[in-house]
Amino acid sequence: MVTAMAECETRQRLVRTVKKEVKQIMEEAVTRKFVHEDSSHIVSFCAAVEACVLHGLKRRAAGFLRSNKVAALFTKVGKSFAPAHDLCRKTQELEQLVETKRTQSLQSQDGLRRLTRLPSLTPHSSKNLWIRTALFEKVLDKIVVYLVENSSKFYEKEAVLMDPVDGPILASLLVGPCALEYTKMKTADHFWTDPSADELVQRHRIHGGHCRQDSPSKRPALCFQKRHSSSSMDERPSPSPSARDYVESLHQNNRATLLFGKNNVLVQPRDDMEAVPGYLSLHQTAEVMTLKWTPNQLMNGSVGDLDYEHSVYWDYAMTILLQEIVYLHCHQQVDSGGTVVLVSQDGIQRPPLRFPKGGHLLQFLSCLETGLLPHGQLDPPLWSQRGKGKVFPKLRNRVAPVSGSSESVSDKEEDEATDYVFRILFPNSQSEFVNPPDLMEQGAPLWQPTLRKSSCSSCSPRSLSEGVLPDGCNHERAPLKLLCDNMKNQIISRAFYGWLAYCRHLSTVRTHLSALVNHAIVEPDAPADANAGLTPRVWRLFLQDRTAYEEKELLRLVYFGGVEPSLRKEVWPFLLGHYQFSMSEPERKEVDEQVKAGYQRTMGEWLGCEAIVREREKEQHAAAIAKCSGASVDGSSQPLVHRDSTLSNESSQSCSSDQQSLARLQSDSSSSTQQELLDLYTLNLHRIDKDVQRCDRNYIYFSPANLDKLRNIMCSYIWRHLEVGYVQGMCDLLAPLLVILDDEAMAFSCFTQLMKRMNHNFPHGGAMDTHFANMRSLIQILDSELFELMHQNGDYTHFYFCYRWFLLDFKRELVYDDVFSVWETIWVAKYASSGHFVLFIALALVEIYRDIILENNMDFTDIIKFFNEMAEHHNIKQVLPLARELVCKVQMLIENK
Repeated sequence: MVTAMAECETRQRLVRTVKKEVKQIMEEAVTRKFVHEDSSHIVSFCAAVEACVLHGLKRRAAGFLRSNKVAALFTKVGKSFAPAHDLCRKTQELEQLVETKRTQSLQSQDGLRRLTRLPSLTPHSSKNLWIRTALFEKVLDKIVVYLVENSSKFYEKEAVLMDPVDGPILASLLVGPCALEYTKMKTADHFWTDPSADELVQRHRIHGGHCRQDSPSKRPALCFQKRHSSSSMDERPSPSPSARDYVESLHQNNRATLLFGKNNVLVQPRDDMEAVPGYLSLHQTAEVMTLKWTPNQLMNGSVGDLDYEHSVYWDYAMTILLQEIVYLHCHQQVDSGGTVVLVSQDGIQRPPLRFPKGGHLLQFLSCLETGLLPHGQLDPPLWSQRGKGKVFPKLRNRVAPVSGSSESVSDKEEDEATDYVFRILFPNSQSEFVNPPDLMEQGAPLWQPTLRKSSCSSCSPRSLSEGVLPDGCNHERAPLKLLCDNMKNQIISRAFYGWLAYCRHLSTVRTHLSALVNHAIVEPDAPADANAGLTPRVWRLFLQDRTAYEEKELLRLVYFGGVEPSLRKEVWPFLLGHYQFSMSEPERKEVDEQVKAGYQRTMGEWLGCEAIVREREKEQHAAAIAKCSGASVDGSSQPLVHRDSTLSNESSQSCSSDQQSLARLQSDSSSSTQQELLDLYTLNLHRIDKDVQRCDRNYIYFSPANLDKLRNIMCSYIWRHLEVGYVQGMCDLLAPLLVILDDEAMAFSCFTQLMKRMNHNFPHGGAMDTHFANMRSLIQILDSELFELMHQNGDYTHFYFCYRWFLLDFKRELVYDDVFSVWETIWVAKYASSGHFVLFIALALVEIYRDIILENNMDFTDIIKFFNEMAEHHNIKQVLPLARELVCKVQMLIENK
């Protein structure tokens, strides 16, 4: 008996290992869009499959003198199975190639031709060569199926492939990996595998003490980061595939918004060259705005595939950050669409951008001005004209009069400007305090207001035009005074708008978050320290004298310290509403009797219905067999009463009760209502049976008898709520209750109370969208930096990665002992702090790993993978205090403290 159990455990362990490796490969195929042949997951997968294939292999099948048992096995299979025969031929060629490489005896030209014809082999490829080759040739699953079907020829009775359950499961697991395409392309990261969640956490712990939170991370990002062209035009984008990715980034994508795009914009990269046409695009992300110009030769690939990555045109491509640009010099010409010259903060001018005809210059400036808002602006701004939209501002050229005649500067003779200088202003930029006269000395022709006649008799227009100011004239102080006034106004404006933003922020908090928390703040140390939780002494005292503690005080103790594990079976019915805290012991016993009677009655009803369902299934099965065998079936056969032998003895009803229920349902079975009822319950019954059998099978409590209890409770609940039906995940919510209460009727009652809240989280309810919206508001207000990262990396601020958290109250994210602590805290939180405490637990989980998320620049697939791997590894002693702290923080914000 012990030996049989050990063999069964060995088989289960081997199959679990293959399942794990298959999951890793499929996740890599989804997240990285390809799987490299030298991936570490492929090596682990092949080793796991080989261990299963060799388990319990007969010595005769393995070959007495063969060192490679897999080769001997596949060779024997190849004698009667064509796919295996072809595989043997290809693998033997590869083995010869490996041996030839090892001896370094490739001298003939024929050998060199064979080397180029066959795939190159790395040290990774030589491991488990036969399994690897079968995988890449997509015949591994077929060979394993053949071995399962003919297992008696090759395996001992204890082998994995001899097992009637594990053998087919192993064969089906291999179908997915064999359907994938594997690449041999040598990318810069083809040996790189995304680090696991445990490794990321360990990295953060090791380096966390040496790196400041606001400092950029020096560690490699989670995903391969691709280079783009430099803004200085001195560097080109890195070779394939980054060059192609650069071209793809010029279009609209999930990381950047395309504000403007125009082809055939001319740029003269060097003085000795003619102007080159290219594609000009303006992109905006959550943080920066970028202007890119790419030659047309790179856009349409006319330079040829071989020279594409090394084309000289990459030297001419430009990527310019708008934050580095201070001025835009715009010149309108009659023979073209206009020219823009960008001047950066260091005074360097970029090559002129010459637009084609058609008003594209004005359109570019309009898109730029829109993209700068609300954090920046153009100075002077574009004007809006009715019927035309955005137009250039009506400025006038600065005219120096030739004589002192006033008619020479009349308004009618003043020309409207055709050339403009726009300044880009950012509130947090030092560039807005640049002194305009300094730039004028550098040759930047800034526009100034038209000169008026001077009221000072000592300075005439002639003397001003000559640049000579008489002694004692105050005109030289006017620009300095004007600059100081502007600076003062800007400082006051910043203070005002900062105050206004803060007021709006508080208004947003009060509007969107006030309903998420209780307004009264409950302290952990008043009236007494609650960190010890609900202890046996306090609970016994309460049961003896219900006036010793108020209900609110007991809930406060549970909220801050939890329930003593030995008390949970007694306390949980109170927390879930099965009992009221004001009930006496006789009243509680009366409630128990009523619940038990109702539960037994419900059991009798659905057991009778199940008997009909089982009998009909038997009849249909017999009819199908008879049809296949050609025998006729008498349709008037009498139905038999059937009882499912898997039902627990504890919950079984008397035979007479079953027969009465069965007779009642059969009497109405002709009606369409009863037929619909049977069909609906049959559908739910099959779903329940499937989920119950796989619910927490590794937890010690769930023996076959207790799984029957779980099934009985779930069937009883669904029988009373057929309009809702069974949804996957309900068993996960029932299982912890049954573990603690260990009583069918009590667990049924408590589960019914729990589902009053949890039902809304399932697809037939609408609470999940509300949870996502509230999470978005919480993150945006409490951690704007993390919110910006989520927004820019594919915008996963929809928070779909939290779906399982809210659906099951974190049951699959934590081990059982932690689930107990979290659940009882959630149940009492609506009285102590918040009826939406699940939001703050979810926020605490995100905040605990925020630095890891930021350092590794995670996108949506990264964060899903990370939290899936972190399941059952969270430190609940860190999560719950942080969740309570976050609730308090929101309460303080609402009270404006």
